[in-house]
Amino acid sequence: MSSDIDSRLRTLALSLGADYFGIADLAPAQDAIRAQGGDHVAQYPRSVVMGIRLQDSIVDLLPEKDKAGAILYRHATYDVVNTALDQIALRVAGLLQQEGYAAFPVPASKRISDEKIAGPFSQKLGAHLAGLGWIGKSCLLVTPDHGPRVRWVNVLTDAPLEPTGSPLKPRCGECTECVDICPVHAFTGRMFSPDEPREVRFDAAACDRYYKQLGKELGVDGVCGLCLWACPHGKKAGRKKRKKAE
Repeated sequence: MSSDIDSRLRTLALSLGADYFGIADLAPAQDAIRAQGGDHVAQYPRSVVMGIRLQDSIVDLLPEKDKAGAILYRHATYDVVNTALDQIALRVAGLLQQEGYAAFPVPASKRISDEKIAGPFSQKLGAHLAGLGWIGKSCLLVTPDHGPRVRWVNVLTDAPLEPTGSPLKPRCGECTECVDICPVHAFTGRMFSPDEPREVRFDAAACDRYYKQLGKELGVDGVCGLCLWACPHGKKAGRKKRKKAE
């Protein structure tokens, strides 16, 4: 039964537009999950993870820091992609529920705590545990193929699904592009460790303040994303396609 539903979930997610699919064993991160979202989130042993790759042409507008680019990026990356991810998650959760399992679709981008500056569950943590990438120095999930230019959604479940992989070893090496480009120096350059709090790597409050400041300056919801744009793992995918075209 498990392998059958695993396959059906993958087929459904990909048919609805997901570029990435994985299943994560959440047990290794249960304490961190409980600390962020509470017992009602930490009760699920598995997560179905889906990702949609961002459009390079939209991401490449980020360094301009102008109102038109911010509006386009906000629309394409947040409004359109997050809505698509939420719809995929709803359908996946519906299939799990139909099969008699509990399913909790985590909103693709919804803060539930201004104090923690976090949602109910870390989308990138789910992708990391599913073997879809590693958490880089920017605290973003970095994929081998498209770097951090992917947005994620998770559906937590008690279905006995088979994990698709385990966390990838970081491939950042000595690179500090994301750290160096941050306007407010929010990153320490320290690599992710499950035993350490986010604060040793990332000053989320400084990032949030800059985000709001930029929003006031541009007259549109704040958009920075320079750490996402700067990552060489994301840029290389675009370079490869251009070389093939030439």
